[in-house]
Amino acid sequence: MIPIIVLVIVVFALFDSVVIVPEKSSRVIQRLGKFQRIAGPGLTFKLPVLDRVAGTISLKIQQLDVDIETKTMDNVFVDMKVSVQYVIQPLKIWDAFYKLEDPVQQIASYVFDDVRAEVPKLELDDVFSRKEDIAIAVKRNLSEAMDTYGFEIVKTLVTDINPDGRVKDSMNRINAAKRDKEAAREEAEGEKITIVKRAEADAESKRLQGEGIAQQRLEIIRGFKESVEDFQKALNSIDAQEIMQFVLMTQYFDTLNNIGSSSKSNTLMIPHSPAAMNDFFQQIVAGTVMAKKAEEGDEAREEEIKSEEKK
Repeated sequence: MIPIIVLVIVVFALFDSVVIVPEKSSRVIQRLGKFQRIAGPGLTFKLPVLDRVAGTISLKIQQLDVDIETKTMDNVFVDMKVSVQYVIQPLKIWDAFYKLEDPVQQIASYVFDDVRAEVPKLELDDVFSRKEDIAIAVKRNLSEAMDTYGFEIVKTLVTDINPDGRVKDSMNRINAAKRDKEAAREEAEGEKITIVKRAEADAESKRLQGEGIAQQRLEIIRGFKESVEDFQKALNSIDAQEIMQFVLMTQYFDTLNNIGSSSKSNTLMIPHSPAAMNDFFQQIVAGTVMAKKAEEGDEAREEEIKSEEKK
């Protein structure tokens, strides 16, 4: 019976003395309640009964998400989520294990304090645009406070900013109104461009039309000139007045021919005689003569003025 008891005690002591530590972890070993040593990854041994594993410390990077409600400078309440990534320094495992009773809760308290110190300095719009600055400020203050306890703050992130629901609705309405205003401005600008381009096209069309009419008149005059010259060459006895009467008569009959050849013409012909062309020609000649005399009179007056100035 005794050998069996001894065997059981030996087996128990053997199992109690073996300590297996996972990778990226450390275990704190105490002897009779007092710190003895830090056991690193792998197989290690301790004294049965006298030594015990007080706790396991993870050396991996851990993340703590902290939800915070705070108020901005313009008195808007916002719910923020700050993620803190931290790791225990291998050379300060004793400080991390023995100096803090609840490390997670104490880190969260520091985050609360830092965020509520930074956000009230900013208006709501600035909170969104400067969230990186808030994260940097939290990391700086948190690193200074937690380094003493063996915690290294790797990074802090402001992962969510959620204003009050009514404030969000107001912001959405403001944004929608701005977009409607911008759309109306762009639409008006587009309509303005269309009107300007249409006016420019109309002006260009009229300019080209005017140039075409002027060119047409030049060609008509040139044609008349050539016709007169050809008549004078062929018939030396005909003077310029008779040639013009013939040309006008030809144009007269061409016009009547064009009017009569159109199937959709609704022109009303008033009784007249071709001899009226002679009166029309005489009126043109009389107007030309009067214009010539007026021009000569103007030139004579200019000569008199110049001669008086010289005297």
